[in-house]
Amino acid sequence: MFKNVFGSGFLVRTAHVILTWVITLILFLHDTDLRKQEESGDLVQPVLFVLLVLVSVLLYFAVSLMDPGFVLSDTDAKFTLGVSEEEQEMIPQTSKPLRQRRCGYCLLQQPMRAKHCQACKHCVRRYDHHCPWIENCVGERNHRWFVLYLGVQLLTLLWGFHMAWSGFSYAPTWELWLRQNGFLLAAFSVVGVFLVVVVLLLGSHLYLVSFNTTTWEFMSRHRISYLKHCGGDENPFDQGMLRNLWGFFCVCRTVVWEQVYFREASDPV
Repeated sequence: MFKNVFGSGFLVRTAHVILTWVITLILFLHDTDLRKQEESGDLVQPVLFVLLVLVSVLLYFAVSLMDPGFVLSDTDAKFTLGVSEEEQEMIPQTSKPLRQRRCGYCLLQQPMRAKHCQACKHCVRRYDHHCPWIENCVGERNHRWFVLYLGVQLLTLLWGFHMAWSGFSYAPTWELWLRQNGFLLAAFSVVGVFLVVVVLLLGSHLYLVSFNTTTWEFMSRHRISYLKHCGGDENPFDQGMLRNLWGFFCVCRTVVWEQVYFREASDPV
Protein backbone atom coordinates (compact mmCIF):
# COMPACT_ATOMS: atom_id res chain seq x y z
CA MET A 1 0.00 0.00 0.00
CA PHE A 2 2.84 2.36 0.80
CA LYS A 3 5.94 3.07 -1.26
CA ASN A 4 9.54 3.04 -0.12
CA VAL A 5 10.22 6.02 2.17
CA PHE A 6 13.78 6.44 0.89
CA GLY A 7 12.91 7.06 -2.74
CA SER A 8 13.55 10.06 -4.96
CA GLY A 9 11.17 12.17 -2.89
CA PHE A 10 13.06 11.77 0.39
CA LEU A 11 14.58 15.27 0.20
CA VAL A 12 11.23 16.83 -0.73
CA ARG A 13 9.48 15.16 2.21
CA THR A 14 12.28 16.08 4.59
CA ALA A 15 12.15 19.71 3.42
CA HIS A 16 8.38 19.76 3.95
CA VAL A 17 8.66 18.50 7.52
CA ILE A 18 11.54 20.83 8.43
CA LEU A 19 9.81 23.88 6.96
CA THR A 20 6.56 23.03 8.75
CA TRP A 21 8.12 22.70 12.19
CA VAL A 22 10.47 25.67 11.73
CA ILE A 23 7.49 27.93 11.00
CA THR A 24 5.62 26.44 13.97
CA LEU A 25 8.63 27.13 16.19
CA ILE A 26 8.86 30.73 14.95
CA LEU A 27 5.20 31.27 15.85
CA PHE A 28 5.88 30.11 19.41
CA LEU A 29 9.15 32.04 19.84
CA HIS A 30 7.67 35.41 18.88
CA ASP A 31 5.09 37.41 20.77
CA THR A 32 2.10 35.85 19.02
CA ASP A 33 -1.26 34.98 20.57
CA LEU A 34 -0.06 31.36 20.81
CA ARG A 35 2.89 32.32 22.98
CA LYS A 36 0.80 34.67 25.10
CA GLN A 37 -1.73 31.92 25.77
CA GLU A 38 1.07 29.48 26.56
CA GLU A 39 2.69 31.87 29.01
CA SER A 40 -0.62 32.60 30.71
CA GLY A 41 -1.24 28.88 31.22
CA ASP A 42 -4.10 28.65 28.72
CA LEU A 43 -2.81 25.67 26.72
CA VAL A 44 -5.97 24.71 24.83
CA GLN A 45 -5.29 26.61 21.59
CA PRO A 46 -1.51 26.01 21.54
CA VAL A 47 -2.04 22.25 21.98
CA LEU A 48 -4.80 22.19 19.35
CA PHE A 49 -2.59 24.09 16.93
CA VAL A 50 0.33 21.68 17.40
CA LEU A 51 -2.04 18.71 16.98
CA LEU A 52 -3.43 20.21 13.78
CA VAL A 53 0.09 20.69 12.43
CA LEU A 54 0.91 17.09 13.37
CA VAL A 55 -2.22 15.79 11.60
CA SER A 56 -1.31 17.76 8.47
CA VAL A 57 2.20 16.26 8.48
CA LEU A 58 0.86 12.73 8.97
CA LEU A 59 -1.63 13.20 6.13
CA TYR A 60 1.16 14.53 3.95
CA PHE A 61 3.20 11.37 4.51
CA ALA A 62 0.14 9.16 4.00
CA VAL A 63 -0.67 10.75 0.64
CA SER A 64 2.98 10.88 -0.36
CA LEU A 65 3.77 7.24 0.41
CA MET A 66 0.43 5.67 -0.49
CA ASP A 67 -0.05 3.60 -3.63
CA PRO A 68 -2.15 5.93 -5.81
CA GLY A 69 -3.58 2.99 -7.76
CA PHE A 70 -0.70 1.52 -9.73
CA VAL A 71 -1.59 -1.01 -12.41
CA LEU A 72 1.03 -3.70 -11.81
CA SER A 73 -0.37 -6.51 -13.96
CA ASP A 74 -3.08 -7.26 -16.51
CA THR A 75 -5.11 -8.73 -13.64
CA ASP A 76 -5.02 -5.37 -11.84
CA ALA A 77 -6.44 -3.71 -14.93
CA LYS A 78 -9.79 -5.56 -14.69
CA PHE A 79 -10.56 -4.07 -18.06
CA THR A 80 -14.04 -5.43 -18.71
CA LEU A 81 -15.01 -6.59 -15.21
CA GLY A 82 -18.76 -6.22 -14.79
CA VAL A 83 -19.42 -5.50 -18.50
CA SER A 84 -21.03 -8.49 -20.15
CA GLU A 85 -21.09 -9.22 -23.87
CA GLU A 86 -24.86 -8.72 -23.84
CA GLU A 87 -24.41 -5.21 -22.45
CA GLN A 88 -21.85 -4.40 -25.11
CA GLU A 89 -24.16 -5.65 -27.85
CA MET A 90 -26.92 -3.34 -26.58
CA ILE A 91 -24.81 -0.28 -27.26
CA PRO A 92 -25.61 1.42 -30.59
CA GLN A 93 -22.90 1.30 -33.22
CA THR A 94 -22.82 5.07 -33.32
CA SER A 95 -22.13 5.42 -29.62
CA LYS A 96 -18.76 6.29 -28.18
CA PRO A 97 -16.04 3.79 -29.12
CA LEU A 98 -14.24 1.69 -26.55
CA ARG A 99 -11.20 -0.38 -27.36
CA GLN A 100 -8.85 -2.37 -25.26
CA ARG A 101 -5.70 -0.34 -24.68
CA ARG A 102 -2.17 -1.36 -23.82
CA CYS A 103 0.29 1.07 -22.35
CA GLY A 104 3.13 1.89 -24.72
CA TYR A 105 5.59 2.03 -21.81
CA CYS A 106 4.78 -0.79 -19.36
CA LEU A 107 2.85 -2.86 -21.97
CA LEU A 108 0.03 -3.61 -19.54
CA GLN A 109 -3.68 -3.30 -20.22
CA GLN A 110 -4.92 0.12 -19.19
CA PRO A 111 -8.30 0.33 -17.48
CA MET A 112 -10.39 3.30 -18.49
CA ARG A 113 -9.27 6.61 -16.94
CA ALA A 114 -5.77 5.23 -16.26
CA LYS A 115 -2.63 6.95 -17.53
CA HIS A 116 1.06 6.12 -17.49
CA CYS A 117 3.14 8.42 -15.27
CA GLN A 118 6.66 8.99 -16.55
CA ALA A 119 7.89 9.99 -13.07
CA CYS A 120 6.45 6.98 -11.22
CA LYS A 121 7.08 4.54 -14.12
CA HIS A 122 3.61 2.99 -13.70
CA CYS A 123 0.10 3.33 -15.04
CA VAL A 124 -2.21 4.84 -12.42
CA ARG A 125 -5.94 4.11 -12.12
CA ARG A 126 -8.15 7.20 -12.43
CA TYR A 127 -5.04 9.30 -12.91
CA ASP A 128 -5.40 12.93 -11.82
CA HIS A 129 -1.86 14.36 -11.89
CA HIS A 130 1.67 13.84 -10.62
CA CYS A 131 2.29 16.19 -7.71
CA PRO A 132 5.93 17.25 -7.28
CA TRP A 133 5.28 18.49 -3.73
CA ILE A 134 4.26 15.05 -2.45
CA GLU A 135 6.53 13.35 -5.04
CA ASN A 136 3.74 10.94 -5.93
CA CYS A 137 0.84 10.56 -8.31
CA VAL A 138 -2.67 11.48 -7.27
CA GLY A 139 -4.95 8.69 -8.41
CA GLU A 140 -7.85 6.48 -7.49
CA ARG A 141 -6.54 5.27 -4.13
CA ASN A 142 -5.15 8.48 -2.66
CA HIS A 143 -7.15 11.26 -4.35
CA ARG A 144 -9.68 11.61 -1.51
CA TRP A 145 -6.83 11.64 1.01
CA PHE A 146 -5.10 14.32 -1.05
CA VAL A 147 -8.21 16.51 -0.91
CA LEU A 148 -8.54 15.84 2.83
CA TYR A 149 -4.89 16.80 3.27
CA LEU A 150 -5.50 20.07 1.40
CA GLY A 151 -8.47 20.81 3.67
CA VAL A 152 -6.48 20.22 6.87
CA GLN A 153 -3.54 22.17 5.42
CA LEU A 154 -5.86 25.08 4.65
CA LEU A 155 -7.07 25.21 8.26
CA THR A 156 -3.49 25.02 9.53
CA LEU A 157 -2.30 27.78 7.21
CA LEU A 158 -5.22 30.07 8.04
CA TRP A 159 -4.56 29.65 11.74
CA GLY A 160 -0.81 30.11 11.29
CA PHE A 161 -1.36 33.20 9.12
CA HIS A 162 -3.53 34.77 11.82
CA MET A 163 -1.03 33.89 14.55
CA ALA A 164 1.88 35.34 12.58
CA TRP A 165 -0.04 38.58 12.04
CA SER A 166 -0.76 38.81 15.76
CA GLY A 167 2.95 38.61 16.58
CA PHE A 168 4.22 41.70 14.76
CA SER A 169 5.52 44.25 17.25
CA TYR A 170 5.90 48.01 16.91
CA ALA A 171 9.30 49.61 16.39
CA PRO A 172 10.16 53.29 15.81
CA THR A 173 12.22 52.61 12.66
CA TRP A 174 12.01 50.13 9.76
CA GLU A 175 15.49 48.84 10.49
CA LEU A 176 14.63 48.06 14.09
CA TRP A 177 11.27 46.63 13.03
CA LEU A 178 12.96 44.21 10.61
CA ARG A 179 15.40 43.13 13.30
CA GLN A 180 12.55 42.39 15.68
CA ASN A 181 10.17 40.83 13.16
CA GLY A 182 12.41 39.51 10.36
CA PHE A 183 11.91 35.79 11.03
CA LEU A 184 8.22 36.28 11.71
CA LEU A 185 7.86 38.26 8.46
CA ALA A 186 9.54 35.42 6.56
CA ALA A 187 7.19 32.88 8.15
CA PHE A 188 4.20 35.14 7.44
CA SER A 189 5.23 35.43 3.76
CA VAL A 190 5.80 31.69 3.30
CA VAL A 191 2.48 30.85 4.96
CA GLY A 192 0.73 33.46 2.80
CA VAL A 193 2.12 32.01 -0.44
CA PHE A 194 1.19 28.46 0.53
CA LEU A 195 -2.23 29.64 1.63
CA VAL A 196 -2.99 31.04 -1.83
CA VAL A 197 -1.71 27.87 -3.52
CA VAL A 198 -3.73 25.55 -1.25
CA VAL A 199 -6.93 27.60 -1.72
CA LEU A 200 -6.56 27.37 -5.50
CA LEU A 201 -5.72 23.65 -5.40
CA LEU A 202 -8.54 22.73 -3.03
CA GLY A 203 -11.08 24.82 -4.95
CA SER A 204 -10.11 23.34 -8.31
CA HIS A 205 -10.15 19.76 -7.02
CA LEU A 206 -13.53 20.12 -5.34
CA TYR A 207 -14.88 21.64 -8.55
CA LEU A 208 -13.57 18.77 -10.68
CA VAL A 209 -14.68 16.13 -8.19
CA SER A 210 -18.22 17.55 -8.19
CA PHE A 211 -18.36 16.80 -11.94
CA ASN A 212 -16.52 13.45 -11.60
CA THR A 213 -13.63 14.46 -13.80
CA THR A 214 -9.88 14.62 -13.22
CA THR A 215 -7.24 17.25 -13.83
CA TRP A 216 -5.80 15.18 -16.66
CA GLU A 217 -9.22 14.70 -18.30
CA PHE A 218 -10.06 18.38 -17.88
CA MET A 219 -6.79 19.56 -19.43
CA SER A 220 -6.42 16.91 -22.17
CA ARG A 221 -10.00 16.06 -23.07
CA HIS A 222 -9.36 16.56 -26.80
CA ARG A 223 -6.58 13.94 -26.76
CA ILE A 224 -8.27 11.23 -24.66
CA SER A 225 -9.82 8.49 -26.78
CA TYR A 226 -12.88 7.86 -24.61
CA LEU A 227 -13.70 11.58 -24.25
CA LYS A 228 -12.81 13.27 -27.53
CA HIS A 229 -15.78 11.64 -29.26
CA CYS A 230 -18.24 12.95 -26.66
CA GLY A 231 -20.27 15.88 -27.81
CA GLY A 232 -19.63 19.33 -26.39
CA ASP A 233 -18.87 19.25 -22.68
CA GLU A 234 -20.51 15.87 -22.16
CA ASN A 235 -18.95 13.82 -19.36
CA PRO A 236 -19.95 10.13 -19.42
CA PHE A 237 -18.90 9.70 -15.77
CA ASP A 238 -20.96 12.56 -14.33
CA GLN A 239 -23.78 11.15 -12.18
CA GLY A 240 -24.87 14.41 -10.59
CA MET A 241 -23.05 16.53 -8.01
CA LEU A 242 -24.30 14.75 -4.88
CA ARG A 243 -23.65 11.24 -6.24
CA ASN A 244 -20.26 12.32 -7.51
CA LEU A 245 -19.24 13.71 -4.11
CA TRP A 246 -20.65 10.69 -2.28
CA GLY A 247 -18.83 8.28 -4.56
CA PHE A 248 -15.58 10.18 -4.22
CA PHE A 249 -15.49 10.62 -0.44
CA CYS A 250 -17.56 7.69 0.84
CA VAL A 251 -17.19 4.76 -1.60
CA CYS A 252 -13.92 2.96 -0.83
CA ARG A 253 -13.78 0.43 -3.64
CA THR A 254 -12.38 0.12 -7.13
CA VAL A 255 -14.88 1.50 -9.62
CA VAL A 256 -15.18 -0.21 -13.00
CA TRP A 257 -15.38 2.91 -15.14
CA GLU A 258 -16.04 0.87 -18.28
CA GLN A 259 -19.33 -0.16 -16.68
CA VAL A 260 -20.30 3.46 -15.98
CA TYR A 261 -19.26 4.45 -19.50
CA PHE A 262 -21.32 1.67 -21.13
CA ARG A 263 -24.35 2.39 -18.99
CA GLU A 264 -24.28 6.07 -19.98
CA ALA A 265 -23.83 5.16 -23.61
CA SER A 266 -26.76 2.74 -23.62
CA ASP A 267 -29.19 5.08 -21.81
CA PRO A 268 -31.82 6.53 -24.12
CA VAL A 269 -31.49 10.23 -24.86
